[in-house]
Amino acid sequence: MSVRNLVKSIQDIMRQDVGVDGDAQRISQLCWMFFLKIIDDQDQQLELMQDGYRSPIPKKLQWRTWAANPEGITGDPLLIFINDELFPGLKELPGSGKPGDRRRVVKDVFEDAYNYMKSGQLMRQVVNKINQVDFNNLAERQHFGDIYEQILNDLQSAGNAGEYYTPRAVTGFMAERIDPHPGEILLDPACGTGGFLTCSIRHMRERYVKKVEDEQKMQAGLRAVEKKQLPHMLCVTNMLLHNIEDPSFVHHDNTLARPYISYGQADRVDIVLTNPPFGGREEDGIESNFPKHFQTRETADLFLALIIRLSKPEGRAAVVLPDGSLFGEGVKTRLKEHLMEECNLHTIVRLPNSVFKPYASIGTNLVFFEKGEATKEIWFYEHRVPEGQKAYSMTKPIRVEHLDPCVKWWGGAKRKGRNETEVAWKVTADEVKARNYNLDFKNPHTAEDDHGDPAEILAKLEESEKRTAALRDQLKAILAEALLR
Repeated sequence: MSVRNLVKSIQDIMRQDVGVDGDAQRISQLCWMFFLKIIDDQDQQLELMQDGYRSPIPKKLQWRTWAANPEGITGDPLLIFINDELFPGLKELPGSGKPGDRRRVVKDVFEDAYNYMKSGQLMRQVVNKINQVDFNNLAERQHFGDIYEQILNDLQSAGNAGEYYTPRAVTGFMAERIDPHPGEILLDPACGTGGFLTCSIRHMRERYVKKVEDEQKMQAGLRAVEKKQLPHMLCVTNMLLHNIEDPSFVHHDNTLARPYISYGQADRVDIVLTNPPFGGREEDGIESNFPKHFQTRETADLFLALIIRLSKPEGRAAVVLPDGSLFGEGVKTRLKEHLMEECNLHTIVRLPNSVFKPYASIGTNLVFFEKGEATKEIWFYEHRVPEGQKAYSMTKPIRVEHLDPCVKWWGGAKRKGRNETEVAWKVTADEVKARNYNLDFKNPHTAEDDHGDPAEILAKLEESEKRTAALRDQLKAILAEALLR
């Protein structure tokens, strides 16, 4: 059975269980079970490769102990074991707090996890299906990685869970343009399910990881934070799938909850790649962690202020921001002024409204900047939906090749040789300042629609209103005559 069909068959089994209600719960259930299988397979490999290696999970709670035998416990005994022993034991794992302690990873994943299934028989069927995947088999792991991307895509139909998914074409494009290297510290402060991390890992392994030391440097430089439980669990599982030995760098926390001023030199990073939540509001009190002139409850604004602070001199950042961040006033104006003074805001790629459909239909922008030098000019690139297609959708999403024209225009690592085209133009910092830091520059090469002469339009409107009034009077007369009969 292919891995795709295997995952489908597991989801079909879960649909029969009265305790699992909807896609979000089904994905959460599937995720903690896959997590335990993946970490157990990885543990068994590490036990062979490293002298003295010990699994972070006590023997009785290890997948191989209670789940691997297809004739093992089932029904009520299995359910009782999971609810009364497995979950409490994993939630209360003691940890040393030292880097590399995988017990913390397990504990964080299960901190807010929940077993939704009510049938021990159906649980055993799911367990036996999962046992068909060997996550130490490279081919199977890579194939499952593709399926995992589909599971993440399925979050779009899981209500609010869809907010965690950024199209992989977008994350891949941004990672390629930022070009991370092993040894650089890379942060995603709102990492969701880990799309930017996986794209960066893939990029570095394909281009720069040539020996064991390179891999170690790359893994040691990863940093991530995720506020919500389900995407945090998905991200940690995603890291294990991508052969990250210690995903404890993925913190289950709110980046914005820490005071802005407390982030010091030791917290600075070389690269920030992120799609911060936008359109939402942070809980009461979060804005008070920020300087008065940056205080707002708009999450994207707070993240932008923090990203600027966290970037090292010459640090690079690529951030997804909504159109409102470009033209907004007040705090947004002060933020853009600060950004352009502290950083070289060199490129803004404008995306059509449909890129993030179905769960968001607002214009978004990929904003690229480098810390340490004030902005002199900004290049804009307008990405358009492919010819013959009205918009992106679930069935026709944005694909990697759709961004190839922008890659060709980009101009390599130094961004040299860029030219103005029908979809690319540049503006100076002085032009931005003259507009009170409104960055919502429209494509100057697109002809404005000709709506005609205003005086002529007004005359036609007045004539139409007169005809409407005359027809209304006629109708009143007809109705009055009818009532008198």
